[in-house]
Amino acid sequence: MLNHAKPITTEMIDSFRRKYEADEFAKTLTATASGADFATISYDPVKAAKMQRTFSIEIKTTGITNQKQSGRCWLFASMNLMREAVIKKCNLERFELSGNYFAFWDKFEKINFFLESVIDAADLPVGDRTLDWILGGIGDGGQWDMMVSVVKKYGIVPASVMPETAASAGTRYFSHYMNMHLRKDAIELRKLIAEGADPSARKEEMLSDYFRALCISFGEPPVEFAFEYRDKDDEYHADYHLTPQAFYEKYVGIDLSDYVSVINAPTKDKPFGKTYTVKYLGNVIGGEIRYLNLPMEDLKALTVQQMKDGELVWFGSDCGKYGDRKGGIWDPESFRIGEIFGGMDFSLTKEERLDYRDSAMNHAMVLCGVNLDENGKPNRWKIENSWGEDAGEKGYYVASDAWFDAFTYQVIINKKYLKDEWKKALLEDPIELEPWDPMGTLA
Repeated sequence: MLNHAKPITTEMIDSFRRKYEADEFAKTLTATASGADFATISYDPVKAAKMQRTFSIEIKTTGITNQKQSGRCWLFASMNLMREAVIKKCNLERFELSGNYFAFWDKFEKINFFLESVIDAADLPVGDRTLDWILGGIGDGGQWDMMVSVVKKYGIVPASVMPETAASAGTRYFSHYMNMHLRKDAIELRKLIAEGADPSARKEEMLSDYFRALCISFGEPPVEFAFEYRDKDDEYHADYHLTPQAFYEKYVGIDLSDYVSVINAPTKDKPFGKTYTVKYLGNVIGGEIRYLNLPMEDLKALTVQQMKDGELVWFGSDCGKYGDRKGGIWDPESFRIGEIFGGMDFSLTKEERLDYRDSAMNHAMVLCGVNLDENGKPNRWKIENSWGEDAGEKGYYVASDAWFDAFTYQVIINKKYLKDEWKKALLEDPIELEPWDPMGTLA
């Protein structure tokens, strides 16, 4: 009960109404807002003109992919990095890896992770916060380390070998019904454990049902396949009897253990220079989620250095703030949000946004360019997205450095760029964060 709470009174409403009716500018805004969305009417073309599409450091990529009606951005960002290695090695104009194959095994591993988490938390009462978090179920989202776990175990295949299905391209209904069934299975597993029974055999039967459901929806993933293609010179190539793991080793060949997740979480509970993990976050049992928390200036310096050496950077951000999907801009100064709402102040520090749940990572993309000013400092960033060519400038976006500072939370960096003290921190046991910590959100 809110024992001392004050209700809205008629007198208050009358006062608010008189104030609004006397505000001619507010009435003008009302008329404007009735005919267009807020991103359109708040857009400042003068400020946005500064977001030029030229960059002093730029890495050319080979076209835009489309995750369609799914939350697989983290997988597509990862595949957009890896496919460039295949394109270079095979002298191709364009190439895509299979997001469907990737998602199949991610989903299957997440289902197992869910069931194992339910077993692990079997002693927690209904209504416990941790149990409630687990029962949230599985979704499309993920993080870099989860991608690494899937690739190391299952490899990857070309998109032509396991193309998209209606269910993989639009995952809403599959996820809805699988989560419904997972909660039903959670009830059964908890009852078995409460009765003193070993749930292992029953869990394996459950996994068989989910594997079948995935095959029905996504298709059966290949065990062996032929990689056939024509290169830029129109020469035909065929490589037979490849496993997904062998394809990865031969044609992608990136040592994923060389890369680490660097985050920027400037909150008091996460000192910089330390490593962190999150309880009950993952997909493959035995995989590891680990972050190195650094100040933003260090995170950006590492990102720029990696791109100077010609290497793309996977990054996670909050794509819902100060952006124009159609125009392909992310920039706080280009959108006059406060003015549109009659002079409201929307300013928060990054620490406040995290602590008060205003922002967290929700989308992963690829950094493929940065512009450095006369002092060698970044002022805008080029982004390869996975929303198709109709979004942004043929699929590419530009973000201001101010937006990058405020809403970028994670980048993936080769360990060779880290200071020795940071490498040592990565060897320490990570500090474990609660499942609902903002750093545990999925892209």
